Amino acid sequence: MTTVIALANQKGGVGKTTTAINLGASLAQRGKRVLIFDFDPQANSSAGLGVRVDGVNTYDVVVNDVPARNIVVETSIPNMWLAPATPALAGAEVELVPVMAREYRLKRALDALRGTYDYILIDCPPSLGLLTVNALTAADEVIVPVQCEYLALEGLSQLTSTLELVRRNLNSRLRLRGLLLTMFDGRTNLSQQVADEVRAHFPNTFKTIIPRSVRLSEAPSHGLPIARYDPSSRANKAYEDLAEEVIAGTPSEVPA
Repeated sequence: MTTVIALANQKGGVGKTTTAINLGASLAQRGKRVLIFDFDPQANSSAGLGVRVDGVNTYDVVVNDVPARNIVVETSIPNMWLAPATPALAGAEVELVPVMAREYRLKRALDALRGTYDYILIDCPPSLGLLTVNALTAADEVIVPVQCEYLALEGLSQLTSTLELVRRNLNSRLRLRGLLLTMFDGRTNLSQQVADEVRAHFPNTFKTIIPRSVRLSEAPSHGLPIARYDPSSRANKAYEDLAEEVIAGTPSEVPA
């Protein structure tokens, strides 16, 4: 069985790409076959894994009907593959508008890969546009990274409303797997206050908290996940713990 997980939040800089790469690497180290599907026009997952994109990519999958298996490339991590993106993907938001059943383009592409991987992690763009709706329609679960800083809850009600609309109209099996607290700084009261507030509003928040880490920020510039760049770091231990939580499969629901 393949589990398709979308990493989504309309706010930028909250750790979606970092989580896609490092959760994927931790799952792969546990023997799971993982595909990172870069669905963000910024293509940071591709760059963060040191992949230079010269050929077909995720834009071609959703716009030109190129089979997803034709764009998959190997990464330096055993058991982990990448479907790379380029900035051309930004054009898909406009080009898909007149297309019939445009919300299902990614779902059809990824359904063909079910059974090939244990997990497909979709790195979504920082918006609630057509690309993110495609990702939510294709996904079984959603993980929402939330930065432990001021205004962390800003926009979360809009996101959960969007999830509910997608579940009602496009993808009845979609569930909110949980919120993931990221960039936690234990030296500040603010981080703890934000974490407490998020947990109060969303009981299905993951137990694991991702710490703010210089080493975690440095790793993408070397094209490596933190598991390879600094395996002894607190950040790597956090992503190992998150992988265990994901594998354990604690059920959760989209809040009303």
